Amino acid sequence: MTEHDPHPTPQEQLSLMPQPHKRGFLAGLRASFLTGLIVIAPIAATLWLMWTLAGMVDGWVLPFIPAHMRPETYVGTNLRGVGVVIFLLFTLTVGALARNFIGRAVIRFGEALVDRMPVVRSVYNGVKQIAETVLSQGETKFDRACMIDYPRPGLKAIAFVSAKAKGEIALQAAPEDPLISVFLPTTPNPTSGFLLYVPESQITYLEMSVEDAAKLIISAGLVYPSEKKADPSAKTPKAAA
Repeated sequence: MTEHDPHPTPQEQLSLMPQPHKRGFLAGLRASFLTGLIVIAPIAATLWLMWTLAGMVDGWVLPFIPAHMRPETYVGTNLRGVGVVIFLLFTLTVGALARNFIGRAVIRFGEALVDRMPVVRSVYNGVKQIAETVLSQGETKFDRACMIDYPRPGLKAIAFVSAKAKGEIALQAAPEDPLISVFLPTTPNPTSGFLLYVPESQITYLEMSVEDAAKLIISAGLVYPSEKKADPSAKTPKAAA
């Protein structure tokens, strides 16, 4: 039995060190596949969404276009997106006409006719108010994200601040703690949700932007926005009581 050498050679030291685990060929392929999937997935999802929306608009617009005026009659194949171009041109034309005197007179005449139709006027006026509110260029809507207790105290949910309650609804709260209308979106589809009226003292305003809050909701909490330094000149948000 040989005596252990207290001073091993460099070669012996290297042989005694734990060898790193070598990744196999299949593991490398798996890593490359996942990396490529991360790159391709958002591009493919964006292209698919644009393609689908273009097809939906084409399905709404092209039936109003005579068959002999459609591009596929001459090209021989369906051109996706033609309806989108026609819709944009039509909308620009209507908007330009509505901004002059004659266009406003025509719109007033048409609305006077609609007001005489009991069911139609309710639908038209409701849709008009929603469009004017959402597409208004003057006041920004949903310009702040917040957190509220939902569905019970102790559980927090992200919502978007709309505006202070008005009229009869505003009278249901104390003047020193007004009701705030907030939109509580669902995950992963933020276009659906709930309209809630919450006392301002129970709302915690967030520093993150509405876009970052929307990403957080759509990703079910997986995509968290990067932290930003607080602006000392910004107004201090009111925390939940």
